[in-house]
Amino acid sequence: MKTLLNSVSILVLTFALGACATTAPQPVKPDDFPKAYQAPASDAEKEVSADWWKSFSNPELTSFIDEAHSGNLDMATAAARVQQAQAQTGISTAQLFPTVGANLTAQRQGNHSFSQNSFGLNGAASYELDLFGRNVNSVRAARNTALAAIYSQDTARITTEANVAGSYFAVLALRERIDIAQKNVEAAKRILAITQAKVSNGVLSNLELAQQTAIVLGQEAAIPRLQELEREQRNALAILLGRMPGTLKIDGASLEGMVAPPVKPGLPATLLTRRPDVAQAEASLLAAHANLDAARAAFLPGVSLTAGGGWQSAVFNSLINPSNLAFSLGATVAQSIFDGGRLTSQRDYAKGVENELIASYRSAVLSALNDTETQLGSVSAYGEQERLTTDQVKNAQEAFRISELQYREGVIDLLTVLQAQQTLFSAQDTLIQIKQARLQSGVGLYRALGGGWDVTQSADKDLRNTFIPVPDFTDLPIGLPF
Repeated sequence: MKTLLNSVSILVLTFALGACATTAPQPVKPDDFPKAYQAPASDAEKEVSADWWKSFSNPELTSFIDEAHSGNLDMATAAARVQQAQAQTGISTAQLFPTVGANLTAQRQGNHSFSQNSFGLNGAASYELDLFGRNVNSVRAARNTALAAIYSQDTARITTEANVAGSYFAVLALRERIDIAQKNVEAAKRILAITQAKVSNGVLSNLELAQQTAIVLGQEAAIPRLQELEREQRNALAILLGRMPGTLKIDGASLEGMVAPPVKPGLPATLLTRRPDVAQAEASLLAAHANLDAARAAFLPGVSLTAGGGWQSAVFNSLINPSNLAFSLGATVAQSIFDGGRLTSQRDYAKGVENELIASYRSAVLSALNDTETQLGSVSAYGEQERLTTDQVKNAQEAFRISELQYREGVIDLLTVLQAQQTLFSAQDTLIQIKQARLQSGVGLYRALGGGWDVTQSADKDLRNTFIPVPDFTDLPIGLPF
């Protein structure tokens, strides 16, 4: 018997050593970034706060984003997925604990001449020894999946905040473009009135009058399209807030005075990695690796312990009596001998999922770097473009004012004043679109930098909604380079 126990102990030890969790893929560290991303932080981190939209000093924008936090349906969907993942973590964690059950029975049986009572109180317990870490790895996978769901929720929040700001700016820009178009029509009508007077005086022919009339009608025809685009943007913003389309009232009329607070370039790598989508990709990768370890552990034997006992009696009052007690204890070792390749295929599938997520994680990191670089470049480019276009508008306004006076006095012809008017209108309309693009790029930069997101705040959230504490299964040192 002793020899048998020693042999079993050696076998179990061998399996345990062979079933240790393998090393997980290594997340990207700040040292892995190019040197350009490793600049000193200076005050850059202070520029990105969790409520960055308040830096625009626009109460209406702030109220809309606050409303989106509670009404946006994408955020509600992400929150429901977190709830599912937390519950799944509880289900996985329950496998680490014994299962205990009890039942009380009462029966009366017999026939027309005989009957008897039977009472029973029985309990049973079972527990699977997790010698090779299959259940532990399942819990690790569930925990990381729950973290990925939390990070996904944070990504949905940041994306929603950016989309609300973008739609709001689009509405204001379109309203300002409509106002400019209407002023352009008014200017064209002034020229038309001058043309009519000159035709009446025989200075010009009906040709010039028809040409200017057509121009006025064409400029008026462009306004309804801008008004429709403004309505569509208002409805899009309403949906982001969780409202019915057509019910949103916006007081803002233009982008005048709206300036995106600057974010300094040369941001450190630690700030560039503070993005929930990158953290989500990393958590998903770690979950896949834990699932792979669990699939490998499934090849090894499973050991289960069972215990049962209870009392049986024909009289309820004497049910719990030592003489009526019966119990049983047992242990079961199960090992798959032939499964048609099911376990092998499950392991290969888990490995394939891990390889896929390794590529997805790398892609998320590269996309984060590219996104930040693009937004930094856009902020700089649109700022310079706005400065130059503003000067262009000032000169075009002066040129149109002079041309209108000279046309009234007969110094220049109609074509010259029309060209000056068209140049002014085009420059004004372009300037509004550049202002909108500059604000959008500012919002995009905040989003690219994670919107002030802090991984510790999300990581501290409860990973499950059950009363049993979750063991802290940390990952081992890792060896796959980025």
